[in-house]
Formats: sequence, structure tokens, C-alpha cells
Amino acid sequence: MGCVMRFLRSSRPVGVLAALLAVLVLALAGCSNSESESSGPESSTTAVEATEVPEIAALLPEKIKNSGQLIVGVNVPYQPNEFKDSSGKIIGFDVDLMNAIGGVLGVTPVYKESEFDKIIPAVQQGTYDVGMSSFTDSKEREQQVDFVTYYSAGIQWAQRKGGGIDPNNACGKRVAVQSTTVEDTDEIPAKSKACTDAGKPAIEKTKFDSQDEAVNALVLGKVDAMSADSPVTAYAIKRSDGALEPAGGVFESAPYGYPIAKGSPLGKALQQAVQHLIDNGQYKQIAENWGVQAGTIPNSVINGAVS
Repeated sequence: MGCVMRFLRSSRPVGVLAALLAVLVLALAGCSNSESESSGPESSTTAVEATEVPEIAALLPEKIKNSGQLIVGVNVPYQPNEFKDSSGKIIGFDVDLMNAIGGVLGVTPVYKESEFDKIIPAVQQGTYDVGMSSFTDSKEREQQVDFVTYYSAGIQWAQRKGGGIDPNNACGKRVAVQSTTVEDTDEIPAKSKACTDAGKPAIEKTKFDSQDEAVNALVLGKVDAMSADSPVTAYAIKRSDGALEPAGGVFESAPYGYPIAKGSPLGKALQQAVQHLIDNGQYKQIAENWGVQAGTIPNSVINGAVS
């Protein structure tokens, strides 16, 4: 599974981050963490009510218009974008946004779970109308499918409140990462080498099998900072009840996009639906509901890859 800059997405964070953070907040408050208090992540946020825009809905391919459904291939979990609540319902920022897009288009999104690397081939074959799994829009992928952009994600560090950590000068600091992510394999090693090349102490990289464990280590003070994909970090901060805050800004950003079949008229319909939600403020509201507003974009485009 993968981060924004990992085009095969082999390092996408897994685990039940929200459930763990709920437990951590209780622990910090001196409460018990009984099974009943930590049964699962948030079930939902306040959904927006997007209404149909006929001139945009008219752009849909006839097959989708006639069926009244938009078949969406999705891979979970990847909090907060797409994951399951304790009842098994697929929720998240991406889900709320796609549901709003469906409202604008006058169709109902139908989510079909899939292995991540099978979604684009299924879109090419027509099994799915669109993919929705935090795909990075890359030049390489644009050779296979078109993308409609809807977000910008990068790397973001978090620290405990008042930690004073500078990601560009973290020599000698303990930094938590999830194993095999780009933060583990590329980002922290490069920053650490810059430290040692300058005669300073190396960054002490602390690897965890899941993002949950990395967040746990930071909240409990076992590390000084955490590095992860920006929406993952933003959601961890939102759910920490003030225990965590950003350390520096988002860097190495790239667009997320919805993959669709090359040349499909669905691209224009999706792009205009996203832009409509941006313009009327509902897109921003959805992002704020999930704490990921730092990556919102002013304009949706078709094929906006930067590399």
C-alpha cells in the first residue's frame, strides 16, 4: 500500500488508527481502556447534502445515467481516506467526497472492494467506472488511465504539543515511521545522512509495523516526532484531542486523483462535479470534517500529474 510519492503504493499505512487513538486519548485522560471504550473508529462525520446539477449530470455516459449507479473500486484500510467502521461500513474523507459527487451527478456510488493493484486494470476493463483509493496521479499511470484530481498530499511530521521539532533539522532526534514506507526507506535516511555528513548526530529512526504503533509511541513520549503521509498525520492530530500537533509543513506534495478509462466522458463529468463542490464550499466542509483541509485544492483537472 503506498504513500503519495510511492506510485505502486506498496507502503500505504494499515491498521485501525482511529481506534488506537481513541484508546490513547482515554489513557492520557486517566481513563480505563476497556474493550467497550475502544471497539472501533468513528462511524461517520457529518455528511454534506449535495444536490443534483442537471447540466453536470448530463455529461455522464449513457450507461451510468441509465443505471443510476457509479461503480467505484476501493481498497481499504487507509485512514482517514477510506476505511471501515466497527460495523463494517466503508467510511472516510474519500467516501464522503464521492457520495457528494454522486449527489451532484444524480447517481448512487456503489463501492466494490478490491486489491489495490487490481483497481486500475478493472477500470480499464470496464468492471469499475472509477477507482477511489488515494491514487497518486502520476505520468506513468496516465499512460493507462485518465485521472480527475481532487486533493494534494505529501509528507507531514507530527510532534507532541510544544515539541519544537524541525523536520529539516532533526539531527539526534527520535522519529517514528511505519516500516517500508517512503518515510522509512527514503525520507528519514536521506535526512539522517545529511546530518552525519555535516558532522551532526544521526536521526534515530524507530520503525513500527503499523502506523498505529508509531502514533502510540509519539503520544507516549517514546519518540520525539513521527513522519507519515500528510492526510494520515492530519487525521492522527485531529483524533489526538490536542496531544499532537504538526511539526513543519507538508512537503513533496503530489495530486490524488480518480482513475477512469482513457478518453471516457466520465472524466469531464467527475471533474465538473468536484469543481462544483469546491466552488460551493462543500468540498472544504468535507475535508474539515476529517481534519485533512491542508491538502485541499482550488481547481480539479484531468491528468494533473507533476511527475
